[in-house]
Parts: sequence; C-alpha cells; structure tokens
Amino acid sequence: VQLQASGGGLVQAGGSLRLSCAASGSRHSFTVMGWYRQAPGSQRELVATILINGITDYGDFVKGRSTVSRDNAKKTVYLQMNSLEPEDTAVYYCYTKRSVIVYWGQGTLVTVSS
Repeated sequence: VQLQASGGGLVQAGGSLRLSCAASGSRHSFTVMGWYRQAPGSQRELVATILINGITDYGDFVKGRSTVSRDNAKKTVYLQMNSLEPEDTAVYYCYTKRSVIVYWGQGTLVTVSS
C-alpha cells in the first residue's frame, strides 16, 4: 500500500489549505483513512479520521476549522483546513489501516505565517 500526499505549503494566518492523499497498491477499499500531524519537538497527533461509511472523528484542537472527506472510488482522502493559525504549522501525514498494519504517507509540510 502506498499513500501519496499533496497540497501543503505556506499560508498566512487565517488562510486555508486543502490536502489530498491518494492510496494505491490494493484492490480493496480502505475502511479507515485520515490525517495526523507532527510539529517540531512534538508527538504525532490525530487531526481527523474518516471511515468508509463517512463517519468522522477529529482531534480536539480542530474546533470546527477543518473538514475531512473522501472519495472512495478514487481511494483518496482530503483535509480542508480553514482559519489556519501559526500553531497549525506541522508536517501532515495521511494514513490508512489494514488489519493491524498502519500505512503512512510521506508527509506534506504546512507552514502558517503570522
């Protein structure tokens, strides 16, 4: 299984970004897809998860500023981030799970300037 993330970049505080992550390498659908992030000197933390049936879960810090979605036909997960703050600066990793194995994308850097 391979995950290819894109969409990171530099944005000013208050701005928006949309991340995408396409999964490949499996004929089967991925029940769970989502995003984690890791800021310098911090642990990786959950941003959002979405199940194949559309049920979502978000990290407490998201506070309605981000929306996770997916296109099952394209095996792609998206993260729309709005009202970005400098504290959101981090490497964002998409992930999926197959049984007990977690697969990670390569990470995409999001930098929010004040």
